[in-house]
Amino acid sequence: MYRFSSRSLDRLEYVSPILITILEEGIKHSPYDFGIPRDGGFRTFRRQEELYARGRTTEQLIDKGITNLEGRPDKSRITWTLKSMHMTGRAFDIYAYVEKQASWDLKYLEPIARHLQEVALDYGIILNWGQDLWGKDGAHFQID
Repeated sequence: MYRFSSRSLDRLEYVSPILITILEEGIKHSPYDFGIPRDGGFRTFRRQEELYARGRTTEQLIDKGITNLEGRPDKSRITWTLKSMHMTGRAFDIYAYVEKQASWDLKYLEPIARHLQEVALDYGIILNWGQDLWGKDGAHFQID
């Protein structure tokens, strides 16, 4: 049985309470241990912009940016919409914790993802996984 470190729990500040409940229940019987990376929970507009820019201006991070979404609201719509669900508290990222190291390998993330989706359904929540949504971003989860 696994549990979150205090660091991972701190990184969930301002994330939707139902997602925190799903995560806390999900980690208990997860097929692999996992944690929440830095910036894996709620993000402010400013932080989202910093992460977006970092992935485009740092040579070693090009095509490996942390996010593909700007932090600014989309003004092209009648109502403004936030471009990242992290800015609403309705998204989180994870990493698998295998052999005392963080891993983003799908062979670990996919079983965790499927487990978390099952736990979410127990709460009547459809948890979307980034890998299913976009064919990449196996660390990302969100509710709409």
